[in-house]
Amino acid sequence: MREIPGETFLLGGDLPLNRIGYGAMRLADGPEPAPSATEAPIWRAPAGRAGAVALLRRAVELGVNLIDTADAYALGANEELIAEALRPYEGVTVATKVGVVRPSPAEWVTHGHPAYLRQQAELSLRRLRVDRIELLQLHRVDPEYPLADQIGALKRLQDEGKVRHIGLSEVTVDELRQASEIAAIASVQNLYNLSTREHDPVVDYAARHGIAFLPWFPFAAGAHAGPGSPLAEVAAEIGVTPAQASLAWLLRRSPTVIPIPGTSSVGHLEENVAALSIELTEEQYDRLSLSV
Repeated sequence: MREIPGETFLLGGDLPLNRIGYGAMRLADGPEPAPSATEAPIWRAPAGRAGAVALLRRAVELGVNLIDTADAYALGANEELIAEALRPYEGVTVATKVGVVRPSPAEWVTHGHPAYLRQQAELSLRRLRVDRIELLQLHRVDPEYPLADQIGALKRLQDEGKVRHIGLSEVTVDELRQASEIAAIASVQNLYNLSTREHDPVVDYAARHGIAFLPWFPFAAGAHAGPGSPLAEVAAEIGVTPAQASLAWLLRRSPTVIPIPGTSSVGHLEENVAALSIELTEEQYDRLSLSV
């Protein structure tokens, strides 16, 4: 696997990650026929399995060494696909998540019962075919159960040697602070991009405490990315795509940010990874930051 000098972050202080990862959620198909136009499509493994395997292997060839998945993606088939493509994971960290139930293609239901979290982690270990999950994330905090019990379930797995690092997804600063009192939190994965900035306080808190921040859906959308927008203007100035400029802004936003863009296109994958070499001037960064 290709290393990218100067563009790494030590997850948990001991796990070097290149600063653009890959979100594998897009490597899935929906039911046929789809029950509705709004139905969530992440339901089964992709029909084009060989292409998905090739894309994952190409990501690693490009230097991507963080692959993000979840037990809820395609009911575990996403984890099995990653194992088929990348095991024995030499130099590659696979992060997965537990805490969301998929009773139907259109439903994503939070479920944080400690016994369920432990069961799903055990199933992820089997599907990924590993003895230890390098980064296990709580997919969502479930208000029906004490946070201490949910984090405690992951901490118990860590104490047993089945989990290396613990992460959270879609949390506030207060929830992150509370969780950190129970176990060492190595990462946070929240929706965040140039045009969606509600989690600015979480990004700043993570930076101050050396916690990786993994923005999912890292691309600006809507008017922020359209023709004539500051993003389009900056992208044109430096000769890159708006998507690449979005990633470059994130990389400069905080030294602990590791975007995890997902795609089913090898061309887009290569474009995303190339954003690591893009440097925004201070004026360009400020212009984008103030455009929201």
